[in-house]
Amino acid sequence: MLVLCDWNYRAIRKAIDKRVTRFFNAQYHEEIHPLHTKTIAQLDAYFQKKLKNFDIPLAMAGTDFQIQVWNQLLKIPFGSQTTYSRFSELLGNPKAVRAIGTAIGANAHSIIIPCHRVVGKNNNLVGYAGGLLAKSKLLTLEGQLSLF
Repeated sequence: MLVLCDWNYRAIRKAIDKRVTRFFNAQYHEEIHPLHTKTIAQLDAYFQKKLKNFDIPLAMAGTDFQIQVWNQLLKIPFGSQTTYSRFSELLGNPKAVRAIGTAIGANAHSIIIPCHRVVGKNNNLVGYAGGLLAKSKLLTLEGQLSLF
């Protein structure tokens, strides 16, 4: 199972690495595994607009609440988006927008768990681990935003 697919340069990357290694009581070591090859192939196909749904087995390191949020993110279809407030309503907790935003920000499987599909009020681009330029490019790739 894939435990991490994240942006190297994000501000909280060290915290995510610490959470993942502690959660699984493991250490990182570099290797090429068939699952890495499959993940790379699926990401390449996604960026070529040939893949809309990933089928990578994921191991999520988080609290029950975080895992609930990440599983709900997986239900947002390719080519669509929602706001943080609508997303919190889907989870049945409309007053937990900030907590949900924090859980979304702790996602360690960027792109595969599509947190880029959650936007701010009035569809404003806010809060993405890879940066707002990356978020806008992902939404453009999925037909949700035009950079022109």
